[in-house]
Amino acid sequence: MPVREPNPQTLRAGMKRRAAPDRVPDLQARGTQKHLREELIAVLGPGKVLSKISDLVRYASDASPYRFVPQVVVVAEDIDDVSAVLSYAHGKGREVVFRAAGTSLNGQAQGEDILVDVRRHWTGVEVLDGGARVRIRPGTTVARANAALAPYGRVLGPDPASALACTIGGVVANNASGMTAGTTRNSYRTLASLTFVLPSGTVVDTADPAADEELARAEPRLCAGLMALKAEIEADTELTARIRAKYAIKNTNGYRLDAFLDGATPVQILRGLMVGSEGTFGFISETVFDTVPLDRKVSTALLFFPSLPAAAAAVPRFTGAGALAVELMDGNTLRASVSVPEVPADWAELPKETAALLVEFRAPDEAAQRAYEEAAAGVLADLEPVAPVASVDNAFTRDPGTIGGYWRARRAFVTAVGGSRPSGTTLITEDFAVPPDRLAEACAELLDLQARHGFDAAVAGHAAHGNLHFLLAFDAADPADVERYAAFMGDFCKLTVERFDGSLKAEHATGRNIAPFLELEWGARATELMWRTKEVIDPDGVLAPRIVLDRDPQAHLRGLKTIPTVEAVADPCIECGFCEPTCPSQDLTTTPRQRIVLRREMMRQADGSPVETALLEAYGYDAVDTCAGDSTCALACPVGIDTGAMMKAFRHERHSPREERVAALAAKNFRAVEASARLAVATAARMGDGLLESVTGLARTAVRPDLMPAWLPEIPGAAGRRLPRTHRPAAVAVYYPACVNRVFGNPEGLDGLSLPGAMVALSARAGRPVWIPDDVAGTCCATIWHSKGYERGNEVMANRIVEAAWGWTAGGRLPLVVDASSCTLGIAREVVPYLTDENRELHAELTVLDSLVWAADELLPRLDVRHRVGSAVVHPTCSMRHLGDEEKLTALAAACAEEVVVPVDAGCCAFAGDRGMLHPELTASATAREAVEVTARPFDVHLSANRMCEVGMDRATGRAYHSALIALERATRP
Repeated sequence: MPVREPNPQTLRAGMKRRAAPDRVPDLQARGTQKHLREELIAVLGPGKVLSKISDLVRYASDASPYRFVPQVVVVAEDIDDVSAVLSYAHGKGREVVFRAAGTSLNGQAQGEDILVDVRRHWTGVEVLDGGARVRIRPGTTVARANAALAPYGRVLGPDPASALACTIGGVVANNASGMTAGTTRNSYRTLASLTFVLPSGTVVDTADPAADEELARAEPRLCAGLMALKAEIEADTELTARIRAKYAIKNTNGYRLDAFLDGATPVQILRGLMVGSEGTFGFISETVFDTVPLDRKVSTALLFFPSLPAAAAAVPRFTGAGALAVELMDGNTLRASVSVPEVPADWAELPKETAALLVEFRAPDEAAQRAYEEAAAGVLADLEPVAPVASVDNAFTRDPGTIGGYWRARRAFVTAVGGSRPSGTTLITEDFAVPPDRLAEACAELLDLQARHGFDAAVAGHAAHGNLHFLLAFDAADPADVERYAAFMGDFCKLTVERFDGSLKAEHATGRNIAPFLELEWGARATELMWRTKEVIDPDGVLAPRIVLDRDPQAHLRGLKTIPTVEAVADPCIECGFCEPTCPSQDLTTTPRQRIVLRREMMRQADGSPVETALLEAYGYDAVDTCAGDSTCALACPVGIDTGAMMKAFRHERHSPREERVAALAAKNFRAVEASARLAVATAARMGDGLLESVTGLARTAVRPDLMPAWLPEIPGAAGRRLPRTHRPAAVAVYYPACVNRVFGNPEGLDGLSLPGAMVALSARAGRPVWIPDDVAGTCCATIWHSKGYERGNEVMANRIVEAAWGWTAGGRLPLVVDASSCTLGIAREVVPYLTDENRELHAELTVLDSLVWAADELLPRLDVRHRVGSAVVHPTCSMRHLGDEEKLTALAAACAEEVVVPVDAGCCAFAGDRGMLHPELTASATAREAVEVTARPFDVHLSANRMCEVGMDRATGRAYHSALIALERATRP
C-alpha cells in the first residue's frame, strides 16, 4: 500500500449508533456471493460485474420510498450481454431487473437478485427525416434527445418533469407523460417502433417487415398465447368497453390491455404491451419516436387562487381556450419552492390554503400567439384570482426568464417539497387521475382525506388532464407511522376508484406501492388477464417480479426505507437522481446521489459493523477522491444540495494535522511556491515527457495517487517570468492574471501573445486599459486549498487575496477582472465563508468580473473584427455555469468564427485544477462523450476560458484548446 494513504476510519461518524431495522446485514459485508460472482464473470467478463458491498448498496436506492439490495450488479454493454444474463437467469432460476436512471418513484428500478445497469453504455440519438422521427437508445435522457431535436423545431411528446435525468428506456417502460403529453402525446401514442429483448433472449424489431414471421418461428407458443388472449378480450364486449373507458383518462396502472385491441399481430400487440410494462416483459434496447412540433411562441401566467378547489374549477376554462399546459400547485408546494433559485422569497408567506395555476399557451407564429392571448384574457376577466403577496401579478408574460422561473418551481415539486420534509422521514409520491371535469371535487375530497389521517400533504399536478400528484412524509422506522400510511393508502385507493372511477397511477406506473391495489381498480377479470399475459411472455417469471403484479395485500409496505440523518448539506436529499447526469464521475465510480446513499447506509449500521467498515474502505476512492468538486450537482438539484462541498469536507477530515500545517505553510509562502512551480515546468520541458511520466508514475506507486500528480504530455510549458507592463493611472479596471496563467504558458504550437499579453492588448485596443498590480505574485484565488479541503491554507489565502484586491481596486472603485473562470468563482463566492468579519465587509465592496464578461460586455462592442476563422467549438466550464457566463464564451467565439458549436454533451471536464493529473481516469471518463462530438469533424479553433480545463480537453480530444481571449485578440488585430 502506498505511504500516506488516509485512514478510512477518519470518515466514521463520531457517534455511537443503534442498528436500523433495514440495515444491510453483516453477512453481506463481503458483497456478492463467490459462486454468483464467478459464474457471471465467466459469462460476461470481470469488468461488467460489480460485486463489492458498496456497489450493491449504491444501486439499492432509487427515487422511490423503497430499498432493495441486489445480490449483484451487471453493467451490460450490448444486447449480447443482456441476452447472456437472461440465459443465465433462466438456467439458474434467478430474477433480473433492469435499471437506467433510477428516477422511478415506485421502486421499479430496484431488484433483489440480479440488477442490470442499462444506462452507462446505452446512450445515443439519431435524428431522422428532418426531425419528424428520432431513433434513441434507452440510456439517453429526455433532455439530451430534445437537445438534438431542437435545431429541427421538433420535440418528443412525453415531457416528464425529470427530463434532465430520466432516460428514454424508463419513459417508455413506465409510459411517463408529463406536463403536456396527456393521453395523445405519450409513448404509447408517439412511439413509431422499438427493438426489445424478450425474457427468452429473442430480439424483436417491430419496424422489421419480417418481424412477425421471425417471431412466429422463434416463439410459436408466445404468438399463439397472445392471439388467444386477443380473441378472448375482443369477444367480451363489456370488457372491451371497460378497457377503452379506462384509457380515456391518463392511466398507467397495470398492463396496457388496449394493446390487444390496437394490435393486429403478435408483434403489434407486443409493441403496445412493452409500453408501461416496467421491465417485466423484456428489455427495450432502442426506440423510434414520431416527434411533435416545438412551438416557440410561448405565453405563460402563474395565477393564484384562494383554494385548491377554486383553482381546479378554473382549469376547464383555460383548456377550452387552447392552453397546452395547465399545472396546479397548492400552498405547501408554493411555499416549499422558495428553496428553488429565482423563486420569490415572499412565497414563503403565502397562506396555506392558496393554490396556483401555471397556464401556458404555445403557438407556431405571432398571429396564433396573439389569438391565444386574447382568449386567455377573456377567461381571466371572468375569474377572481388573488394576490396574497407582493410578487404576484396574475398576468401573462412572454419573458423567457420569468417563464423559466415558473417552470423551475413546478418541476421542483417532488424535490423541493421533499427537501423541506422533517429530517429522518421517508417521502411517498402518489399519482392518480380522475375525469378532468371532476378535478375540483377530487381536490376537496383529497384534502379532507389527508386531514382525517393526520397528513399535511403537498399537492400538484397536470390539471388539464385530471392528473394530481401528492407527497406524504412519514417515519418508516416507526411501525405506528407506517400503519397510519397504510390506512391512508387503503382509503385513498377506495376513494379514487369507487367515488371517481379514476386511475390509481396516471403516469408513474404501477410499481411496488400500487401493485396490491391493481384488482381494486381493474376488477378480477381484467387483472387475471394481466397475470395470464405475464405468464405467456415470461413463463418462468425471470423479469422484475412483484413490480406490477403482486398478490400480497401488504406488498406496498415491504422494503420501505428509513432515512437516517447525515451531514446537514446532504440531509434534505430525497435520492431523486436529478444530479447524476451532470456528475463527472457518473461512469467511473459514484454519483452525488450514490455518495449520499452510501453515507446513509453507514448511518444505518451499528458503530464498527463489518458492513460499515467495508463501505468506509471503498468510500475514499469511489466517493471522495474521484469527486471533481465542481458542484454542478448543486445546480442540477432543485434544492441546491452540494455533494461536492460534502466531499471537500471529508477530504479535510482525512488530513492529518501535519498535512494541514504544510498546506497552510504553502499558502503563507506561495510566492516561493509559485516561482518553484514555474521553474519546475520549465525544467520539465527540457527533460521530455517520457522521462517525467516514468518518474511520476514510479512516485505514485510509493505515495498515494491523490498526493502525487501524474505528468501528462499535454501540460504546457512555463509562462514568461514577467507579466506585461501596464500603467495604473489610465486603467479602468484591475487585471488579475490567475496563478495558473502565471505558471503555465500557451499550448504547444500556439505562437503569439500569452493570455495576459492578449488581455492587456485587447483592453488597450478597445480603449479600456487595465492595470496588473506589481505584487500579484504570491497571491491566489484559494481554490487550490478549497478544493482539497485544506481549511487553514484556504483561510490564509482567502483573506490575503481579498485584502490585496481591496487595495488594488482602490477600495472597490475599480472592477477586478480575473482571467480564469474557476478563479473568478473562487474570489467572487467561494472565499467568503473563510474570511474574517472585517474582510467579509471588504469583499462586499468588490466587483469581481470574469474576463469573458469583461471582453464580451466592455471590449467587443468597441473592437473591429478583421479576421474570422470558419468554425469554432467551445468548451463551457463548470465555473461558467455557476457564474452564468456561458453565453459570453459563445458570444466571443461568434466574433472570431463564422460557425460556433457548443457540444450537446459538453460538461465538466473534471480536470479540476490538478485532479485530472491525480486521477487521469476521472477526466477520461468525464470527457468521453464530449470528445466524440468534438472529434467527429474538424474545427478551426477550440476555445475555452480556463487553462487547466483546456489541458483536460487537449488530452481528451487530441485537439489544442486555448482561451477565447487569445482568439479575440487575433481576430481584432490590425
